[in-house]
Amino acid sequence: MNQLSQRDIGLHVSIVGWLYIVSSALLLVIGGMAFLLLTGVGAFSGDSQAVAVLGVVGVWVALFLTVLALPGFFAGYGLLKRRQWGRVLALVVAFLKLFNVPIGTLLGMYTFWVLLQTSANDYFATPETVPVPA
Repeated sequence: MNQLSQRDIGLHVSIVGWLYIVSSALLLVIGGMAFLLLTGVGAFSGDSQAVAVLGVVGVWVALFLTVLALPGFFAGYGLLKRRQWGRVLALVVAFLKLFNVPIGTLLGMYTFWVLLQTSANDYFATPETVPVPA
């Protein structure tokens, strides 16, 4: 399964890392918008019970989406820094993303294709910055 060169694997790992960071950021934005929408609807209704219930639901939805976004941020950061733990975390997150049809499925399959290459073993085994011999 060694189809990519070291240069190509570096490019694809960077792409996967940024895709995880961007998708996690979008999830945070959606969580913030859900919070604003739910609390806004509660406030607009004028009912004190609706304000309390929708406020609590808005907070919990935002917290839930934040918790879902954090592993993606960490995986993207780990991939960009060429850390082995980032590779493992990205594979776990990729498996979970497979159930998020269609975008998550595509991102999960792309992640598996990139990170399970045999050349990825060498890519993550070498340090991020290689000193130039004098």
